[in-house]
Amino acid sequence: MTAVAALVQVLGGLALAPLLPGAIQSLKARLQGRRGPSPLQPYRELRRLWGKSLADPQPTTIVYRLAPCLVAAATALALLLLPIGGLAPDWSLGNDALVVVGLLALARFALAASSWDTGSGFALMGSSRDLTLAAFAEALLLLAIVLAALPAASTDLVAMTGAANGSAPWGEPAHWCAGAAFALVVLVETGRQPIDNPDTHLELTMIHEGPLLEYAGRDLALLEWSAAARHWIVLVLAAELFLPHWGGFGAQLACLAAGVAALCVALAVTETAQAKMRILRAPGLLMGGCLLALVGLATWLVGGSL
Repeated sequence: MTAVAALVQVLGGLALAPLLPGAIQSLKARLQGRRGPSPLQPYRELRRLWGKSLADPQPTTIVYRLAPCLVAAATALALLLLPIGGLAPDWSLGNDALVVVGLLALARFALAASSWDTGSGFALMGSSRDLTLAAFAEALLLLAIVLAALPAASTDLVAMTGAANGSAPWGEPAHWCAGAAFALVVLVETGRQPIDNPDTHLELTMIHEGPLLEYAGRDLALLEWSAAARHWIVLVLAAELFLPHWGGFGAQLACLAAGVAALCVALAVTETAQAKMRILRAPGLLMGGCLLALVGLATWLVGGSL
């Protein structure tokens, strides 16, 4: 079973990750009455970009050249820490949730540093917006992780998944608060509405696309794959820690697949029903999530249950 979990962990992150944003975009188009792109469109984009030549704007330093590799490496390491169906192979990396948070932050920092290295106005604009939201989103992510770690008394993701197994966590208000808070984290980390609009390429409104403007070819392919893999990471974490699952490995694996699919549908519905909010209002929404997580922490400390 551990070998199967390792296979899903590696192949899911490397091969299936681009399918998630593709499926969301395709379903969203259907909900809006459009034909839309195929769910396989991200694979076509990656193949096209991989065959193109690199861009090397001047003047730049080694920071610009190493950023795509560092972003992809940090994301790939985060993939190896995820539990699958309550199991995780021993890659000698551990399974600490705080390490996953740190690796995602490292990838964000590397991309922001590359924007500063190029000096592009639109890249700097996108990076500054991304870092502004990250200051609130990472605090919210840590609070959600703390709430999920309390029943397990550990930040080990395997232990946290085991503690979330069954129906017992659903009687705790802290679990509901943590799930709602993590839902906002999913919106930020995947760059979805109302936080960001993945369909726009307008310089004055983009967030995620801004830092990518100076890249082309294989560098851009690595960054686009990393963005898709980030979808996989946060959706798997959401399904493993905050969505219902029970039973042994087989049952939990089926629940994981159903949970990730349900979250993709939820993101498509959210983007169809909700327009992008003003950038200045997004921190307020994330702060509301932090307050909700703190309420959940307070209920846990006083021993409240439903």
